[in-house]
Amino acid sequence: MVTREAAWALLNEYMSNGNLIKHELAVEAAMRAYARRFGDDEDLWGIVGLLHDFDYERYPDMAQHGLVGAQILTERGYPPEVVHAIKAHNPAHGEPRTTLLDRTLFAVDELTGLIVAVALVRPSKSLRDVDVPAVRKKWHDGAFARGVNRADIETGAAELGVDLDEHIGVVLQAMQGIAAELGLAGR
Repeated sequence: MVTREAAWALLNEYMSNGNLIKHELAVEAAMRAYARRFGDDEDLWGIVGLLHDFDYERYPDMAQHGLVGAQILTERGYPPEVVHAIKAHNPAHGEPRTTLLDRTLFAVDELTGLIVAVALVRPSKSLRDVDVPAVRKKWHDGAFARGVNRADIETGAAELGVDLDEHIGVVLQAMQGIAAELGLAGR
């Protein structure tokens, strides 16, 4: 089994952008929360979240992103389930999401970005001042966080069999637990 420390080193080898690293941390926290919820391996799921976009800074083209990462992970001996989840999280590849791990990564990825955007428009800049209704209020505003694919979030929640509001709550609570690491603990 690969350790978080090894995954962290790999992430930092390929990624230097602080905001992208914070995104990786947010997805890691959300994946750990869902692993607990589903009674699965929290460390393994956390590593998947931590590394899901590790190749993005060097390979931002969606035709490459995820495929290059999967190849690197395979060469470095990462477990096949980690490799597949990271490959399958990018819908551009058409790779089926066949496991709960795959579906969860897809479900939380875009949502973390929307939650960060909601926190950043709060006067406090704090995740503690964000709740599910605040996220839902911004949901239908297409100009707000326009890069966040809401349809993917909805599809992801449906694939998990989790109500959308409940899904937002799980991810939000996980992110609130690491608010300081994300720079969103408030002023």
